[in-house]
Amino acid sequence: MNAPSNCDLRVETRRSGPFTFQIGTDLAALKLAMQRVEDAHERFAASPLSQVANRLEHEVVVSSIFGTNTIEGGALSEEETGAALQLDPAQVQEIEQRRALNIKAAYDHARQAVSAKGWRLNLDFICKIHAAITHQLPHPHDQPGVFRNNPKSLTTFVGNEAHGGRYKPPQHSNDIKLLMGKLIEWHDALETAGISPLIRAPLVHLYYELIHPFWDGNGRVGRVLEASLLQAAGYRYAPFAMARHYLDNIDVYFTLFNTCRKAADKRQSEPNTPFIAFHIEGMRVVINKLHDRVNRIVAVLLFETQIKQLLDRKEINSRQYTLLSQLLTRGKPMPLEEIRQAPWYGSLYLKRNDKTRQRDLQKLRAQELVFLDDENRLWPGFIRPQQVKSIGK
Repeated sequence: MNAPSNCDLRVETRRSGPFTFQIGTDLAALKLAMQRVEDAHERFAASPLSQVANRLEHEVVVSSIFGTNTIEGGALSEEETGAALQLDPAQVQEIEQRRALNIKAAYDHARQAVSAKGWRLNLDFICKIHAAITHQLPHPHDQPGVFRNNPKSLTTFVGNEAHGGRYKPPQHSNDIKLLMGKLIEWHDALETAGISPLIRAPLVHLYYELIHPFWDGNGRVGRVLEASLLQAAGYRYAPFAMARHYLDNIDVYFTLFNTCRKAADKRQSEPNTPFIAFHIEGMRVVINKLHDRVNRIVAVLLFETQIKQLLDRKEINSRQYTLLSQLLTRGKPMPLEEIRQAPWYGSLYLKRNDKTRQRDLQKLRAQELVFLDDENRLWPGFIRPQQVKSIGK
């Protein structure tokens, strides 16, 4: 499977010289990797998503916004990002919170737009995404939704030496408008030619960043464009979750833009293969992680139901139920010593002796509602650690 040569597009700009859009990818070499993504997506789509859709979507949105914002220098932690997204946008004063809410607004617009029948990528969509992302953010030159037009005294450069060098994108608005229009035309040609969205989406991302059309927000916009094309093609959750994958592999991510650009400048064959391969592998990893997360959430829901039924049938007491609920709330194993020092635990056993505490825990372990590992950490019963202490210890 070779890339059709008639999909290459060379554009002559007035001031920036020639600019070439090309698939530039060894499609045959990536066929197996793409099939792995499709297989992973098929398994994911068959999982019980309907039971956990709201919770999964919330987690993906928070993680994705944290990821794409942090890549561009955002200072909020993931927990702070989640809290910011609960705020009323009209009441937000802090710039960091505004950045997070703006990305959420862009995500919401993108997901609503691509859900419309017959949606296609267009310049109006791109400008609206940029306007949402940069809304009310201070910048000496940026205007939301307006392409960059550099004065002679100010040159835009992209990248740094640590990630393969600096690159000078087109500087003038006429060239930028021309190239952005041609990017849309080129993508339409790829879609008409039957090029997979797993190829088209990262290519649009790559060339969008090389054009770098706005003063600010280009990275965030580029990742939303990629995600929008993937979601329009039927991929769920993973497109926006890719932002966290890019953060987790940030040095590779930044470097590959320069790797592909330099390879194309040297007229090497298939110069875009490294970035496309990186993207495809990221999709496989992200989809599998989402699948695992769905299974974990379902396990938690089933465990919550189970312990509530055991409490109702008086097969566990209220103290044991509280302990189990605390483990679920933490979402990870808790050192036994930390549990015993927790105020809620002290309140549970304020008028109880050590034998009662030990008996409660031993019964939970005997019912395999909790596990105690070799490091004296207590695990909820839906997760069995590799090394479990015997109950007699």
